[in-house]
Amino acid sequence: METDREVDAASLAAFRALFGLLMAGAAVGFWAKGWIAALYVEPAFHFTYWGFDWIRPLPGWGMYAVFAGLIVTALAVALGLLYRWAIALFFVLFTYVELLDQATYLNHYYLVSLLALLMCFMPLGRSFSVDARGRGALRAPRWCLWTLRAQLGLVYLFAGIAKLNADWLIEAEPLSTWLAARSDLPGLGALASIDGFAHLMSWGGAIFDLTVPFALLHRRTRPFAYAGVVGFHLVTGVMFQLGMFPWIMALLTPIFFSPSWPRRLWASLPRGVPRPSRPLPRWGAWALAGWFAIQLALPLRHHAYPGQLLWTEEGLRWSWHVMIVEKSGRLELTARDRATDERWPIDPSEDLTFAQRRMMATSPDMLLRYAAHVRERWAARGRDVAVHADAWVAMNGRRSAPLVDPEIDLAAQSDDLAPRAWVTRRPAP
Repeated sequence: METDREVDAASLAAFRALFGLLMAGAAVGFWAKGWIAALYVEPAFHFTYWGFDWIRPLPGWGMYAVFAGLIVTALAVALGLLYRWAIALFFVLFTYVELLDQATYLNHYYLVSLLALLMCFMPLGRSFSVDARGRGALRAPRWCLWTLRAQLGLVYLFAGIAKLNADWLIEAEPLSTWLAARSDLPGLGALASIDGFAHLMSWGGAIFDLTVPFALLHRRTRPFAYAGVVGFHLVTGVMFQLGMFPWIMALLTPIFFSPSWPRRLWASLPRGVPRPSRPLPRWGAWALAGWFAIQLALPLRHHAYPGQLLWTEEGLRWSWHVMIVEKSGRLELTARDRATDERWPIDPSEDLTFAQRRMMATSPDMLLRYAAHVRERWAARGRDVAVHADAWVAMNGRRSAPLVDPEIDLAAQSDDLAPRAWVTRRPAP
């Protein structure tokens, strides 16, 4: 029986179990595909985040130990085994890996860190878990349910708001470009070649993101909304190879269902006398209010910067701009001795993997960090150098345009949160 502050714990227990299993599967997949070595062990240089320069990869064996820890803690979360310790350690390990390199940033990695941090403060191990040993609470605090719903709902909502631009709605970019490149896919490829299909998908994607959280909350529209969630993420996952993101959204979205939905699948779930839940203290309510104030502010912070967000990328990360831009770049870097004015080309392949070079070619902040690295490397050899970039970027079907002034010394620019005056403000039409 639900009350004003309690709900059936079955839905939250299912969320915990599915989250843990998904994360364990993702870590195993990372290991099996050789990505631990390729992304964290072999690269000589990593693009750390502003304010987190002190975070570095462990030696080879250390990174494998980190992923082993991720697998173990994720499975413990799924089982509800030592839940508080397991979810806290999972959050620390996962977020540590996420902060190692900007080149590996993905929106759903950020979402996993947010959900894990929230779960650290939720009593999700008290029900249907090894910790409970059959004596667990069968009700859970209502605030846990609505907090997880709100966090997932914000992902959809801001992803939809991000699509309300001319490129997406009028030009159907970057979908037109992506669909043209996938015309050979069985079944879906034939649809991709139909005139107007890219516009249909663009408008449909925007409407879906903006409305699906609300449709999932209502009993009458929920079956259609969830069918849309599964279909949408299945199609986009097949067409665009989005990794774990479709699985995360499809399997965690049932948190919007009735709190007792798992009982319809497993009628044998216990229905004994529930233990009362502790009310959310006042400081907890204020903490949640602060949390969601930050979650609303971060996706909107780009409005404080001049220029076009997708071009300058100032305020792009952590803002749920999911798959709305296609950029490719051509980059040539030059070092200049400040004392003699001697110039020579820089070969980034000496330090960076192909994936890192591709990301850096279109990302101003990564370009700035690499310039600082080049300056430090030559300073160790007794030379004070400037770093110049001839960087041309094509965005969403436009002609290539210069990303920075090639006469600007990138190594002399400050690396902070201020607007980057050295980045051009408008891509070519």
